[in-house]
Amino acid sequence: GLFFWHLKNTGIRQVPCQFVHLCRVANDRLVTFQYFNFLKRMYVTQYNKDLSQRAKPKSDSVASPFWELQQLDQEKKVIHKIRPISPVHQPLSETLSRNELREVKSAAETEVSVAPVRAESKEDRQWKEMKLRLDDLPGILARLSKIKLTALVVSTASAGFAMAPVPFDLTCFLLASLGTGLASCAANSINQFFEVPFDSNMNRTKNRPLVRGQISPLLAVCFAASCGVPGIALLTLGVNPLTGALGAFNIFLYTCCYTPMKRMSIANTWVGAVVGAIPPVMGWTAATGTLDAGALLLGGILYSWQFPHFNALSWGLREDYSRGGYCMMSVTHPGLCRRVALRHCLALIGLSTLAPVLDMTTWTFPVVSLPINLYISYLAFRFYRDADRSSSRKLFFCSLWHLPMLLLVMFTCKKSLLDKEDKGDLLSGDHGRAMEIRLP
Repeated sequence: GLFFWHLKNTGIRQVPCQFVHLCRVANDRLVTFQYFNFLKRMYVTQYNKDLSQRAKPKSDSVASPFWELQQLDQEKKVIHKIRPISPVHQPLSETLSRNELREVKSAAETEVSVAPVRAESKEDRQWKEMKLRLDDLPGILARLSKIKLTALVVSTASAGFAMAPVPFDLTCFLLASLGTGLASCAANSINQFFEVPFDSNMNRTKNRPLVRGQISPLLAVCFAASCGVPGIALLTLGVNPLTGALGAFNIFLYTCCYTPMKRMSIANTWVGAVVGAIPPVMGWTAATGTLDAGALLLGGILYSWQFPHFNALSWGLREDYSRGGYCMMSVTHPGLCRRVALRHCLALIGLSTLAPVLDMTTWTFPVVSLPINLYISYLAFRFYRDADRSSSRKLFFCSLWHLPMLLLVMFTCKKSLLDKEDKGDLLSGDHGRAMEIRLP
């Protein structure tokens, strides 16, 4: 019994050692997985030449990452055909055919030709110090003063001067137009000075002179002062103090009220409409020296016109205004934006009817202006109903020609001074007869 127990214990101890020895013998005699892969690669290289490929070395180019991103779409469209080549151990002169040599040569030539262009583009994208040239200064100052908006302000002030019931004075007209234009340039320059960090976030305003650094903020402020002070002085001393006070008040309202309110409340649209309504009133007061009902009517027409004009414009710029941090009706209250535009288009019809009532025009003006007022009201209704970019663009472009057309029709239908003088003489004659009848 002890003998069998000893054999059993010794056999169990030697089993692991024998298993390890058998595995080592098998590894030495059998084909391993790595050796099998090596044989397969050798077979593919020697006998199946269609599957053999040769790596193409990467060319050292000086192209910038921006150029690679631009060429990414073109490279995706090119389909390269993999051609069978000879094994790696053969020399390159025997494997390349004439066509391949031509292709390599043409590729090298194109790389050499493209390299200077890529280097140029890289140099253009680097930061450079911007130097102000005197030739570029007039254009920069014109964009700083928003020359198109200034031209619109001067034209509305001229319309107010022309509609005044007094004889036309050319000297006063030129002084009033020049002073109004200078005041508008000053207000627009100060507005851009305050809004540089916000304009840089908007696609519509990111190329303004102060945002791009074409001029310094000190130069912008000096230009605004050199326009504002002579403009107000010209309106006050050359025209009359009432017009100068209106010009100074308009600069204050635009720069100190409207500009900061654009990031605080949607009420900025109504304040901006008041700013746009003051220039025709200034033209009227420049001609008459008084603030009459006719001046208020002209200001009311400009006030109502600005809502369909600006609301339609801001509808297509909602993303820009959101990035800039501006609080606009089109962004925060889109339904109110469309309703206000429609209401003021309908208000233009009523304001046009008041012109002959106030003895500014004949009764022909409400009839002639009715078609264009109805058309812009129809486009405003389409904008209110559809609320899309197409309807807003149509309303905006209609507002561009609607205002000059309406003012031209109003000037054409203006009552002549002879009719007013005759009417005044008749009224004075009737008053005289009444006094004679009352006297004993």
